[in-house]
Amino acid sequence: MTVADSEIRRFSDGEILVEIVDNVRGGDVFVLQSTSSPANEHIMELLLVLDALRRASAKRITAVIPYYGYARQDRKVAPRVPISAKLVADIIVTGGASRVMTMELHAGQIQGFFNVPVDNLYANPVLMPEIKSCVGNTPVAVVSPDAGGVERARAYAKRLNATLAIIDKRRARPNEVEEMRIIGEVEGRAAVIVDDLIDTAGTVCSAAEAIMDAGATSVLACCTHGVLSGPALERISSSSLDVLITTDTISPTEAVRANDRIRVVSVAGLIAEAIRRIHNEESISSLFVD
Repeated sequence: MTVADSEIRRFSDGEILVEIVDNVRGGDVFVLQSTSSPANEHIMELLLVLDALRRASAKRITAVIPYYGYARQDRKVAPRVPISAKLVADIIVTGGASRVMTMELHAGQIQGFFNVPVDNLYANPVLMPEIKSCVGNTPVAVVSPDAGGVERARAYAKRLNATLAIIDKRRARPNEVEEMRIIGEVEGRAAVIVDDLIDTAGTVCSAAEAIMDAGATSVLACCTHGVLSGPALERISSSSLDVLITTDTISPTEAVRANDRIRVVSVAGLIAEAIRRIHNEESISSLFVD
C-alpha cells in the first residue's frame, strides 16, 4: 500500500477545494478522516475527497472514520429534532463510500443507518494494557456511568476479572444537581469508569466523587474518544480521578498532552491492521477475540 498524494485548499470565501494528485483508477482506496472539531469542516472535506475518488474511478472506497461525529443524536428524544447520525450516514454513502470503518460507535445500531458494510472497531486491545498497568494486583470494579454502557463495562470486567457496578443518575427537579447512586460493590477496590466518549467530563468527575464516597481505593476512567471540550480539563484536574486514559481517535491538543492526569494511547496500529485485513479480505472480528 502507498499513501496517495492529495491537495486540500481553500478558496478566498472559505470553500474547500480537493484534488487527488495520484492515479487511483481501479484502486482499493482508504480515506482516513475523523469528524472531530471542527466537525462540519472535517465532514465536508471527507465528502469532497470521497466524491473526487468516485469520479476518478476508484474500485472500492473505504471511509475510515476513527471518531464518527453526530453519533450522539441517534434517535428522536424530543419533537421536531433531527436524527443527525442517520443524516451523516446518508451523505457519506451518497458521497461515494462503498464501505465504512469506524471505532466504538456511540450506539451500535448506527451501523444499520448505513446501506454499505460497516466495521465497528473496539479500543480494548490498546486500552486494556494501560488499565492493567494502573490497577496492578488491586481488586478491580468496572463501573458503567449509565445503563446504556453496561454491555461495554461487562466486557471490560470480564477481561479484568472484576466486579461490575452501575451509576444510577437521577434529578429531583429540573436544573438541580443530579444525584448519583452506585449499584454494585466498589468498596476496597480500584474503580475503572468505562465510557465510549468523554466531552465536558461533568458526569465522569461527579461519578468519581460518588465512587470514592462509596469506599473505592482509587478511581480511573477510560474512554475511546476524548472530546474534552469546554471545562473538561479543569474539571479533570480538580476531580478525584487518578488518571483518564483515552485514545487518539481525536487528535489531542497540546493542553490535553500537557495534563498530567491524562494518558493518550494510539490506535494507529489497530486501524492499520484492520485496513490490511479489509484489503486482503480477512476477518476483522478476530482482532477482538480473547
